[in-house]
Formats: sequence, C-alpha cells, structure tokens
Amino acid sequence: MHVHDSVVIGAGQAGLSASFHLTRLGIDHVLLDADRHAGGAWQHRWDSLTMDDVHGVADLPDSPAPGRGDARANTVIAAWFAAYERDKGLPVIRPVRVDAVRSDGDLLVVEAGERRWTTRTVINATGTWTRPFIPFYPGIEEFAGEQLHTATYPGRDHFRGRRVLVVGGGASAVQFLGELRPVTDTLWVTRREPVWSQGGEFDGRAAIRKVLERVREGRPPASVVSVTGLRLRPQEERAAALGAYQRLPMFDRIEAHGVRWHEPERFEPVDTILWATGFRPAVAHLAPLHLTSEHGGIRLLAGGEDVQSATTAAADPRVQLVGYGPSASTIGGNRAGRAAARAVGRQLGRE
Repeated sequence: MHVHDSVVIGAGQAGLSASFHLTRLGIDHVLLDADRHAGGAWQHRWDSLTMDDVHGVADLPDSPAPGRGDARANTVIAAWFAAYERDKGLPVIRPVRVDAVRSDGDLLVVEAGERRWTTRTVINATGTWTRPFIPFYPGIEEFAGEQLHTATYPGRDHFRGRRVLVVGGGASAVQFLGELRPVTDTLWVTRREPVWSQGGEFDGRAAIRKVLERVREGRPPASVVSVTGLRLRPQEERAAALGAYQRLPMFDRIEAHGVRWHEPERFEPVDTILWATGFRPAVAHLAPLHLTSEHGGIRLLAGGEDVQSATTAAADPRVQLVGYGPSASTIGGNRAGRAAARAVGRQLGRE
C-alpha cells in the first residue's frame, strides 16, 4: 500500500495552485478531479459569459491569466487549466468523484467507489458549484412553468418572450437581470433590501476579513458580496434604465402560474423562476472526519497577516480547505493553495 504525503481533491484554480506548490516543495501527492476534462467549475458556466463579463481571473503560479475579450469564459479558462496541468506536470487523476474521507489511525483514507488512496494529509478544493442551493417555499412543487438555477443558466436567448422572475440578492442576480431585461420582461425579488456599494475604492482585504471572522468561529461562510455591497457594471446600465433593479420583497407562495404575496395581497404571473440563490460548500465527503462545529461550519485556524491563508481545519490539522470561506475567489484560491502546501509541509515535519 502506497501512502501519499497528500491528496488534493478538486482541480479548479485552488486545487491547481495547491498541487503546483506541493510539487515545488517535493511533496508526493495526487490531484483527484471529478470532471472528465480540465476546467473546474468554469467549464460548466453559461455560454454567454465572456471574459469581459467575469470579475477577473487571477494568475496561476507561473502562468498569467487569459486577458479580457468577448470569447466564451467556459472555453478560454478550461483550455488554460488544461495547458497548466500539462505544462506543470501535475499528477491529475480523473474522473474521480470522492465519496468520503475517513481517518485510519494517523492516516487518512480517500474513498471513491471501489478506489482508495491512503495519505497523511488532504487538501480539499471542491468549491461550491456542485451544490446549488434553492430555498423551499410553499407551492414550489406546483409551479407549472420552468425553474432554473444559476448552475443551469442557459443564456439570455432561452428566455426571450418569457416573463422571468429572478430570485436572489447577489452579483449573479444583478448580472442575469442585466442580460435579460433588454430582451424580455423581468421581476426581481430578494429576502432583504439589496445593499448597494456606495462607491469609492474597494477594500477587498477588509471585506474578506469579515468572511474570515465567520469561519474562525466555525460558522458557515458568507459571500464577499454580503459585506461589500452590489455594483452595476457598464453593461448593466441599460437594464437599470429599464427598471430591472426595482426590487420586490420575497413572495409568500408559489402557484401554478406565478407567485403571490399575502400582505398586501398581490399576484404576479411568471413563466420562469430563475433561482440566483447561491451555492453551498461541497464538503459532504468530509463528514466522517467530524470537522463541522456546533455553529454549522468548519472552523479554520488563524492564517496570519494574509487573511486568505487560513486553511487548516481546527478539528483535524491534517486537513486543509482551500477555496472555502475567505479564500473562495480566484485570488484567494491561489494564496490559499500556497498556504495549504506550506501547512502540509509543517504537518509532515518538512517545513
């Protein structure tokens, strides 16, 4: 039985960064990825998302990110990831969908169907894309129209001629409304009044520090947008002029052909409900390790001055989480990948 020094789970940006730094440090490892092709979650994003639309993609270690333009992000970034794996000689094995990670004395066992990898440490980089979240509302099963989530968004042409209800108060909802309102009728509902950025210079470190505070306490991580506010990009100004961002409070019930509010009484017919309600961390396979705190999240140990270097699970320092909480961004994933590799080195006594 070969015992690896580390197993990295997930070959998105955070996983690739972690694998690069493990390789640089001479730490024996494998990189397991559930997809058949390189590209992480980016390969599954909608075709209308161009490189100009994304909020920036950070460089990978030793590899600059693709530039902006009108090319499809899901093909450009997937090709970049594939070339990176090849050029850096990363030990990727795919497709491997991990079912569980279990403790076996001083070692960890990564299980995927009938396959097993025994390791001294694990770096988890599974992100959130595979866990779309749709809240339950009365009557949701009665709706006769179409219900879609961000994860299955097919592009704006699919919605022409339909009245679309966009649910959610995050950046994705704002972007969808920006695409859809110029070509069809839309409504926007959110649980809370949207918080719009007041302008000025964006302090990303301060925003991420607020997210870090939650994971240090063992609470489920919140989105960065929840602490920074929403902004309209130039391509969304036309939708704003058409009234796309006149928000309604959450409805009380879904009916066959629309949604209803009780106080005051109101009904709005809709053909499609687009749930831009976010994702949850894909960490169910870590459940046998009992990492979750009483607050419902995985508590991470303090990461020093760099708020995105908090990667070590407090309940089991053999496990590092990258792309979780404060590192759930392309920049954060890169920084966390390096921090996790260093933490693995310390765990192995090879600092």
